[in-house]
Amino acid sequence: MVRIDLPKDVKYIIDTLSTHGCEAYAVGGCVRDSILGRTPGDWDITTSALPMQVKELFRRTIDTGIQHGTVTVMLGKNGYEVTTYRIDGRYEDSRHPESVEFTPNLEEDLKRRDFTINAMAYNDEHGIVDIFDGVGDLERGIIRCVGRALDRFEEDALRILRAVRFSAQLGFEIEEETAKAAKELSPNLRKISSERIHTEFNKMLKSDHPDYFAVADRIGIMEMVLPEYHDMSEADKEFAGRFAGECACELPERYAAMFFLSGGQQDSAADICARALKRLKLDNDTINTAAMLVRWCNVTLTTDEAQLRHLIYNVGDANIIRILRFRLAYETCAGNDTVLIKQVIEMCTNILQRGDCVSLKMLAITGKELIALGVPAGRQMGAILNQLLMEVLDNPQINEKSVLAEKALKML
Repeated sequence: MVRIDLPKDVKYIIDTLSTHGCEAYAVGGCVRDSILGRTPGDWDITTSALPMQVKELFRRTIDTGIQHGTVTVMLGKNGYEVTTYRIDGRYEDSRHPESVEFTPNLEEDLKRRDFTINAMAYNDEHGIVDIFDGVGDLERGIIRCVGRALDRFEEDALRILRAVRFSAQLGFEIEEETAKAAKELSPNLRKISSERIHTEFNKMLKSDHPDYFAVADRIGIMEMVLPEYHDMSEADKEFAGRFAGECACELPERYAAMFFLSGGQQDSAADICARALKRLKLDNDTINTAAMLVRWCNVTLTTDEAQLRHLIYNVGDANIIRILRFRLAYETCAGNDTVLIKQVIEMCTNILQRGDCVSLKMLAITGKELIALGVPAGRQMGAILNQLLMEVLDNPQINEKSVLAEKALKML
């Protein structure tokens, strides 16, 4: 019998429920990941005990979803979701069951789950309960629905995206009937909130297979929720996937890579990237950073330090190295010579480490000091400060208060 090393808290919860005459198992992703030799992100427990029984057996509990049978058991600072075996009622919105019915039968509970690899349960007494051959599908490297795929996707359209996300995270293929049903029912994704969709996209992009965006497109997902990507050529999609995999494993970089080759006569790639990510309701930092990477990636490279200081001023000292590393990923993916871009990264790093003036806040003279010299506050002072900065970017050695004061007075 295969044994899983259950965490102490999980074993305590299962043993406590079992001691009081209830069945209890670790279930779902934690069992799948343990079999694969991965460290589970969290541990869920399923039980024959009713919610009120669970609450009576543990000192600290939270009613996180008690109407659906879920109680969170708090042990120290950690929370563990304990859910009563249940049968879901009819799904009326392609996302949530209109009702749930508690059942004493573990098999009935496992039947309602999405994929075979997520429909396994485990405790130390009975080992792995694997009614739908999830272990076999892990060995075969496939994502397959529990039961009839059309039924599972009709119940919850988000499962269509989850199928691709799991395939990306695990490097698995989607089983033929599952893929066919996903494609047929992909229009139902329009009923799913942008927040839930981008959560799945984020996990897909941060996996080892961001190129599985193309798998999502073939199934019909992108046409429904990300038409900007769907409208790209097949060659551009293929390059975008490789580019994303070459980038740092950060969401702005990987979203930027996916949209870098989009755009046309009407909109730039940066505009398309920003528009698509706004519709997905990603956070502003991810949207703005991704669009910034796309906008500045094609900047002309130079080994002239003065020009590099002007570039740093234009893009921001906090952004320059990130932009250049994104460009390095592009050049590498495109098979181009990377000697120049690596040299530019080194030079910009040196400029920043030296503390060369690359912004107004780094000027050796301030607006208040200019006013004390007789420069009137307002637009003229702003113009003088900007002119001083342009000269300092060209000649960093003149960034001294006395030198700048003299130049400012001459500008008056």
